[in-house]
Amino acid sequence: MTASPAAAASSRLPNSRQLIALIGIVSLALIAGAWFFELALHLRPCKLCLEQRMPHYAAIGLALAGLVLARSPRLQWLVLLGLAGLMAWSTGLGIYHAGVEWGWFMGPNDCGGAAAAATGMQDFMKQLQTTRIVSCSEAAWRFLGLSLAGWNALASAGLFLLAVLGLLRGRTAVTHPGTGLV
Repeated sequence: MTASPAAAASSRLPNSRQLIALIGIVSLALIAGAWFFELALHLRPCKLCLEQRMPHYAAIGLALAGLVLARSPRLQWLVLLGLAGLMAWSTGLGIYHAGVEWGWFMGPNDCGGAAAAATGMQDFMKQLQTTRIVSCSEAAWRFLGLSLAGWNALASAGLFLLAVLGLLRGRTAVTHPGTGLV
């Protein structure tokens, strides 16, 4: 009797700890890429760009804590559940931001950068000359037609799917300990 395609795919999937590490490492790479674009290529992030980083910062921390503390299949399952939630949040933020860039959705009213409080009219005029407003509706960079927000949505959706696959496979081990699936 041959195994089902789902069972065959599940057997090739990394174990829960490896999935937790993979999601954390990819989130770290995405953050490093965002910082590279900001610091090396001088692409200033808008408000939505910065918001898209939050789930990845949280995923890095959760993955690290999960690798250190989550020794049981039940705890690993909970860490994967948290990572799945963070990646769903990140996917949604990326889709929303890409949609704002394409004109499908209205962006937030305050998405244009903020200036420091001016102390007088001369200070205010000087700030106007030196402040570059970063709009959420304009993609600063595209590759293969997708902006950084679009690529973040795709990467986050992939990480979400990995976490969900780990959850589905881990559910058996949590409910039936000793099966060797986690």
